[in-house]
Amino acid sequence: MPGTGRSFYIAGAGIAGLTLALALAKFGATVTVLERSLAISEFGAGLQISPNARRILNRLGLDEAITATSLEPAGIDIYPHRRATPLVTLELGAIMREKFGAPYAVMHRADLAEALYLACRRFGNIDIRFGVSVQHAETSEQGVTLNINEASAKTRIARGLALIGADGVYSRTRTSFLDGPAAAYGGRVAWRTLLPFDSVSGQIALDRVSVLFGPGYHMVCYPLPHRRQVNVALFAQVAQTHGDLGTHPILRKPRRPSPGIDAILAAAGESWTHWPLYTVETPVWHQGNVGLIGDAAHAMVPFQAQGAAMGIEDAAVLAPLLISENSAAQAFENYQQIRQQRVARVAKTSAMNGRIFHMAWPLSVARNSVIALQGSRGHLRRLDWLYAHDTQPVYAPPGINN
Repeated sequence: MPGTGRSFYIAGAGIAGLTLALALAKFGATVTVLERSLAISEFGAGLQISPNARRILNRLGLDEAITATSLEPAGIDIYPHRRATPLVTLELGAIMREKFGAPYAVMHRADLAEALYLACRRFGNIDIRFGVSVQHAETSEQGVTLNINEASAKTRIARGLALIGADGVYSRTRTSFLDGPAAAYGGRVAWRTLLPFDSVSGQIALDRVSVLFGPGYHMVCYPLPHRRQVNVALFAQVAQTHGDLGTHPILRKPRRPSPGIDAILAAAGESWTHWPLYTVETPVWHQGNVGLIGDAAHAMVPFQAQGAAMGIEDAAVLAPLLISENSAAQAFENYQQIRQQRVARVAKTSAMNGRIFHMAWPLSVARNSVIALQGSRGHLRRLDWLYAHDTQPVYAPPGINN
């Protein structure tokens, strides 16, 4: 089998790292995942899986596990500020399967991480080690030599064909081994909470995603039926994050009442946790046999719900290249050329959405008119380039199905 005997190290057991491990293992490679934490842990609660990502996960054998712990929402209800009923409902559900060949789903991040972890454990050629970190990486024509700090505080030497940094927005692989930039704060904070179904059942639909706009902020809610909870994320503009941000969203004062937002804020009380939104922009995704995927390479604001999806796509593109190319360095170079333009477009779209969602009057009036005119299926045309994208026909080596 192609790839048999090839050995790779992945820093980070998040969604991107585990997806890459699974894809490489299916090609017969030996994969070691090095996770700094002591267990699988995904920050945040909710996760939206669009068809471009779900298609990849299904090919990796995760369709049944995801279906069991996710919801295919019927649509996205759009609520302008101070409006008690949706302006429009953007269709999801069956139309996504029909048009893009895979569902649009929402789920808890931990459930996807667990599904990936369990899938990886079924492969004898995947080793996931917790409480370990890479302290030094040296690249050569033969591959990489790593100094790994073990949980026992001992240091050992390891060698493989490549090190892939899937270690997130604050990636040590990017900053220490590739001399890349630190993540940059963009002036926004996400407040997150999980609420029981009955606490918001009269305010939003429990079979759909709800997006509620406000001047300088917006809220996204969607149900997690498997857990009988609703994931709520409120994104607001905050100039700086020094000091304690507290347990309640910081919004502009004075703030005019808005029925749905006010009801959800009341139901949540002081249960919020905050997450400052940092992004990563770097033109260099690799040097020699050390490379980056996911947020480590291109963390973006979450206003198109594509952060995890882009990491999943990265893995689907990079895995077959690492198997088919003569060197890991060439694989990383081809991967970078393939992925950077698409990721940049998604990041630009996400950033633009943030500006649109947070418009104040009178610009919000024009925004609402455009949304209404586009109707319930306008997003299907507008985002066809995103959701219809398929990595497999172009990037899988001949005879190998990833």
